[in-house]
This record gives sequence, structure tokens and C-alpha cells, in this order.
Amino acid sequence: MRRLGFARIAGVDEVGRGALAGPVVAAAVVLPAGDRLVGLRDSKLLSPAARDRLNDEILRVCLSWSVGLGDRDTIDRVNIHHASLAAMRAAVTALSPLPDFALVDAFRIPRLFIPQRGIVGGDRRCAGIAAASIVAKVFRDRLMVELHQVDPRYGFDRHKGYGTAEHLTALARHGYSPAHRLSFRPSSVFDTIV
Repeated sequence: MRRLGFARIAGVDEVGRGALAGPVVAAAVVLPAGDRLVGLRDSKLLSPAARDRLNDEILRVCLSWSVGLGDRDTIDRVNIHHASLAAMRAAVTALSPLPDFALVDAFRIPRLFIPQRGIVGGDRRCAGIAAASIVAKVFRDRLMVELHQVDPRYGFDRHKGYGTAEHLTALARHGYSPAHRLSFRPSSVFDTIV
């Protein structure tokens, strides 16, 4: 994109789509041209320690970054896909100054008033999108640790709200908390209760 004259290119990605609890979090990151962060890759391919280290490096070298959130109520009202797109749009539009172009993992963002391109598998093919995936993941993981401190019954600090056996067992025992998405009802929870 830089060869086409775009200087400030934002990478955009989100995390938390498949979780049963907590927000969906999107990040937008503008990396400087030519900066090579060692080990930069899709957040899902990194250990928590590597993600934390890279997150700190990304925030130190990037030209700008921001996050957007889709909370539980938004997810339940409009569905996870639309909440994710809204969070990505919020992340991009919060950048200052605004980017010239956005490279987005998988999807195009509706009603985004800057040029953009959706790239399938972008978090593995584009440094900016990989950086955004790391920033979003670290930001969301830290939010889930905070939720755990408020209500430790569910183990959010360990599974980050995803549907692990531990989480499903806690759901069967305690029911849904204010952090849980009411529109996400895994049948295994109710199979366990009956």
C-alpha cells in the first residue's frame, strides 16, 4: 500500500469473538515504515510472555494505536459479528491522526470513511494486523484478569472467558454472571445441569 502513496497504514484485528464472557476487543495499530519487530506474528501463535513482550515493543515503536470494545450488552443486542465490526470501526476512528488506509483481518468494516482492504488470514500475512492482534489480545486478557478479581468463581484469569471445561463447570454451578453474554448458550452447560 505504501507504494500506492499511503503513508499511515493501520492494521486492524479483534479478539474475543468466540468467548462466552467479556467484551470483544479490537485494536488498530499504525507501525512505522520499515520497522521490523522480531517475533511479530498472530497473537494466537505466541505464548502469553511473548505477547506481553511484543505488546510493550509495539506500543513503544508504533506511530499510534487505539482499541475499541463491544461489551456484553452490545453483543447480545446486535450479535457478535456486528459488535466486532463496530469495535474495529471505533478503534480505527480513534486513531490520531487518522490513518490513510486500513488493512483489516478478514473483513471490510462497514461505514469506515477511509480506504480499506480486508485480508483473509491477515494476522499471519501482515505485520500491522499481527501487531493489532497482539495489542487487542493483551488488552482483553488484562480486562479478563480484572473481571476475575471482581468475581473469581469462573476462573476468567485462566481461560479468559472462553468455553473451557473449567468454565463450563463453573457456569453449571453458578449460572451466568454480569460478564457473560446471554446470547451465548453452550448446550453442554445445560446438559451438565440436567
